[in-house]
Amino acid sequence: MRIRLVLRVLAYICVVVSCAMILPLALSLYDGTGDALAFGLSLSAGLAFSALALRVSGGAEGVMGIREGVGITGFSWVVASLIGAMPYWLSGEVPGYTDAFFETMSGFTTTGATILTEIEALPRGLLLWRSLTHWMGGMGIIVLGLAVLPFLGVSGMEMYKAEVPGVTAGKVTPRLHQTALRLWTVYVILTLSETILLMAGGMTLFDAFCHSCSTIATGGFSTKNNSLAYFTSPFIQWTVTIFMFISGVNFSLYFLLPSGKLREIFADEELRCYFGIAVTASLATALCVYMAGTLSGVEYSLRQSFFHVVSVMTTTGFVVEDYDSWPEFTKFIMIILMFIGASGGSTGGGCKVSRFIIIGRQLNMEVQRLLHPRAVITPRMDGRPVPQSTMASAGAFFVLYMLLLGVCTLILTAYDIDIISSFTGVLTCLSNVGPGLAKLGAVENFAWLPSAVKWILSFCMLAGRLELFAVLLLFMPGAYRK
Repeated sequence: MRIRLVLRVLAYICVVVSCAMILPLALSLYDGTGDALAFGLSLSAGLAFSALALRVSGGAEGVMGIREGVGITGFSWVVASLIGAMPYWLSGEVPGYTDAFFETMSGFTTTGATILTEIEALPRGLLLWRSLTHWMGGMGIIVLGLAVLPFLGVSGMEMYKAEVPGVTAGKVTPRLHQTALRLWTVYVILTLSETILLMAGGMTLFDAFCHSCSTIATGGFSTKNNSLAYFTSPFIQWTVTIFMFISGVNFSLYFLLPSGKLREIFADEELRCYFGIAVTASLATALCVYMAGTLSGVEYSLRQSFFHVVSVMTTTGFVVEDYDSWPEFTKFIMIILMFIGASGGSTGGGCKVSRFIIIGRQLNMEVQRLLHPRAVITPRMDGRPVPQSTMASAGAFFVLYMLLLGVCTLILTAYDIDIISSFTGVLTCLSNVGPGLAKLGAVENFAWLPSAVKWILSFCMLAGRLELFAVLLLFMPGAYRK
């Protein structure tokens, strides 16, 4: 790995993250709150680090390989979180740096798990910064860098492949920075559209923008202690539900809309499967909570069920009702949805629908081989053959996911945390969902956890956001050898 090349790109990414603090800094100055100094110091520290990193890198250039791409992708999230945690810490609103780092990593990875107990007591500048960490992390810091920094003088394809989640992500246009720009154009349009609709539903501009940033990024941070339960408007809840679902779709499909290729969009196998799972799980949940008398009224049961199913499946993590108090059947549905996640190439987390489709094809192929040993069977997805390497990668990802889930759950139970809280806490961080069950449930938070556990869960958030392999490669000595 060429460290100087990695350091140079990290310096530019740090500039992007640091300059993003200008907006909350301006809001803090306008409100006259004490966090303005914290943002000023954090911004200065980030730019100072960037200047130092550029000086040490010596203007390194060249074609980027897989080692450099993985290194930049993994370290960029760590550097961004280290710098992004400073406003929380320096302002004194978060008691320690561990909590500040946890909150920031949760923001950038769009997990939405929080250590804050009095969110509404925070200055608006910090609340805006929480939402912006979601928004930047949703499409990805690397993709943002490729969109605004095409002058880096390096090939960024390895960064892009390591960053964009899912097995179906690919370049939409021949030039990578054009792909990044188009992705961010769609991202901005969706954010502004939801902001306008939420304002029409009665939210203030500030609340509407912050919740739109969290929704489109499938993050889940809210400006209210009770999350979206604070807003009782059915219009707002249905609007957020729709935009959460939209954000869980593979963003490359949106490039087909201007050309009117609706048939190709609806023919996408992953989209149909994603839609089918969401609708089926929502209807099953609604029927269960209505028949059990947990929720009253058909429309209310449907609205809450669709909202929470989509929120969990897209790994957004917004909450309106305490689904931890719902029947056990519905809680098991939520756990399954945490595993599945959203579509590949979306801002959502989880294992991704496309991987489960591929694993299903592989299982079917093995069964067919038992029945017809001499037959040549080629698994297909969207009418195209699925390469053997893709099937192997999907299977390996799932095994690694389960291994990390098991090991990290075991570590948490060693801290005398109950099994349900430990299991769902690790699961919700690996899948970047946010709320889990029991002591880490929908109306709880992560503040009470020991500091060591918060660092472990921070690692789980990063590993889940970067698809596991990219993070694990950082710990392999071979990645740093030429």
